Amino acid sequence: MEFPKDFLWGAASAAAQVEGAWNEDGRGPSIWDVLYPGHTKYNEGPLQACDHYHRYREDVALMKKMGLKSYRFSVSWSRILPDGTEKINQKGIEFYQSLVRELKAAGIEPMVTLYHWDLPYALYLQGGWKNPQIPDWFAAYTKIVVEALSDQVQYWMTLNEPQCFVGIGHLQGRHAPFLDEPASLRPVTRHVLLAHAKAVQTIRQYAKLPPKVGYAPTGPVFSPCGDESEAAIAEAYHRTMEVEGCYSISWWCDPVLLGRVPEPMAKALGADVFTPQELELLHQPLDYLGFNVYNACAAQQPGSEYTANTWQGSPRTAMEWPITPDCIYWAIRFLNQRYGRPILITENGMANTDFVMLDGKVHDPQRIDYVHRHLLAARRALQEGYPLIGYTYWSIMDNYEWAEGYSKRFGLIYVDYRTMERIPKDSAAWYAHVIATNGSEL
Repeated sequence: MEFPKDFLWGAASAAAQVEGAWNEDGRGPSIWDVLYPGHTKYNEGPLQACDHYHRYREDVALMKKMGLKSYRFSVSWSRILPDGTEKINQKGIEFYQSLVRELKAAGIEPMVTLYHWDLPYALYLQGGWKNPQIPDWFAAYTKIVVEALSDQVQYWMTLNEPQCFVGIGHLQGRHAPFLDEPASLRPVTRHVLLAHAKAVQTIRQYAKLPPKVGYAPTGPVFSPCGDESEAAIAEAYHRTMEVEGCYSISWWCDPVLLGRVPEPMAKALGADVFTPQELELLHQPLDYLGFNVYNACAAQQPGSEYTANTWQGSPRTAMEWPITPDCIYWAIRFLNQRYGRPILITENGMANTDFVMLDGKVHDPQRIDYVHRHLLAARRALQEGYPLIGYTYWSIMDNYEWAEGYSKRFGLIYVDYRTMERIPKDSAAWYAHVIATNGSEL
């Protein structure tokens, strides 16, 4: 079976993880640029990253050689607005305009994420996501980006993984801004979701080309444990949407896609967390639902051989994440079942212990196997009629992996951080063949 003829075979990155040039051409610092010391492995920061800012033409040429149909990247808020709000940095706008032109000339669909965790440091000093003004700040920033890029860009995503930059950044203190403030959950949740809503409104108002607007959350997907009986599937759905997975999925998606506050959110934050008018604003139609998915948990029963939400001896990636390829199938199925939107896999991939071998190449058979198995699960969803519009591998190249520094390599392209040389891995050639054959030989 081939995938749909217009299937979006892609790869992704994020500004803070690849661009570098943190203080060049008028860019202001982000929270990651300033706050990382003392919080990351080997005390590594994103200041140079992959130097994509200077090497984007080389990087797009490699994407073209792979035959990518789409490339998802984020815009650095502080490259556009160094202080977060007022003075526009024209050189920042020109960088993204040039990147988009390069992608379009290569036949690659640009997909723009407006926020991927790199809040301008100047806004952090004003309270960041705790400040009730931030939805309006984000809308103003969105307007600038949309006016600059929407003559070439149709695919937009407002926020990447709010459950992570809120949960890990504001409640657990492991990601910037490295806060451990449970009391901030209500205001930050409100402001993040209202920022999403105002950004959607802004995109639709100012886009020059008909926009396709989405969102890129993530969350723990539970798969049926042991069999696919009706009861096991119902239990997996329940765990995904209403128990453990609620904070990550329905917490952030129900208000947006269903116009309602899920019960656990109402219990935790109060039933009045949003006014009826705010819920109406949140509940604006999305053209698709993006989802970042890397693994599944097993909806196990007490006394089974399953432990720690997976099975004993489960294969794992270099991030210690279990390898559970059926996660994509169950994510697509459960998300479409609940929200009725076409699904775009906005991230899926694995970190591996990659290195350059004596032959000068990077051999990564584990990654090839990982992606192959996940694509077979995606194909199953398509065969059963679920509306999957694309698959986006994370990530196009090795990059700065947040609190893990440069120690984890997810890329299809190897980056030598001493020289910035790019070396396509075996997986890049394999993925290029998958794209060229539209998945027909999987």
